[in-house]
Amino acid sequence: MTMTYSGTTALITGASSGLGAEFASQLAARGSHLVLVARRADRLEEVAQGLRSKHGINVTVLPMDLGRPGVGRELLSELSSRDITVDTLINNAGFGTHSAFVDEDPEGIASEISLNVAALVDITRAFLPGMLSSAKGALVNVASTAAFQPIPGMAVYGATKAFVLSFTEAVAHETKDSGLNVLALCPGATRTEFFDVLGSQSAAVGRMQTSAQVVGTAIKALDRKGTPGSVVSGWVNRVAAGFAQRLPRAVTVAIAARAVQDW
Repeated sequence: MTMTYSGTTALITGASSGLGAEFASQLAARGSHLVLVARRADRLEEVAQGLRSKHGINVTVLPMDLGRPGVGRELLSELSSRDITVDTLINNAGFGTHSAFVDEDPEGIASEISLNVAALVDITRAFLPGMLSSAKGALVNVASTAAFQPIPGMAVYGATKAFVLSFTEAVAHETKDSGLNVLALCPGATRTEFFDVLGSQSAAVGRMQTSAQVVGTAIKALDRKGTPGSVVSGWVNRVAAGFAQRLPRAVTVAIAARAVQDW
């Protein structure tokens, strides 16, 4: 089964590059109109112009900092004022930090949790009722293979992604009879700006995938008759995630620490 998104609208956060821009491209190719949200207005407009020209769709650009309280209601109010109804939500915005927790900047920690967790939950809560009524699209929350074990050296990031995975799988079960497909996407290392922001390539564990491969994994999962609550992108990553769930917890923590620490 191939889902058609023709005539629907998808809201994508973190849409100026990487996975967000790729989601925009692949959904636009299936006929979805788009609302693109990120901080960089110039990059958003560049993405939007290309998609309008190529696919003849409507693309709304909203430059916003999502890491503040009440952002879900703010987004919903703004789109309602423009008579835009969201059928699909891609919660992709997020970032990671890489150092011993004791050395982390407290403000950076707060921002990481606000964006990766609080904003994702708030935006999901704001738009979920409308998406359930529509039942034409999907909810995709971008987690990570970091969700499957604690990550010494990336303690906060790993914990935020574990939250996203747990939260999304629970919502998927709660809404399983609604017609809305709910999916936690768990990529491993991906060729995006993530590691530039992180400031280290040592955390790029395993075989690097492209954004197209990762988003393709999500789209294929959404096309399935019974969309799973979560999917890991890449067979190597799936094997590693499986081992992480079966090995003793202390072993997986030690392996993760050796894999990502560079100090």
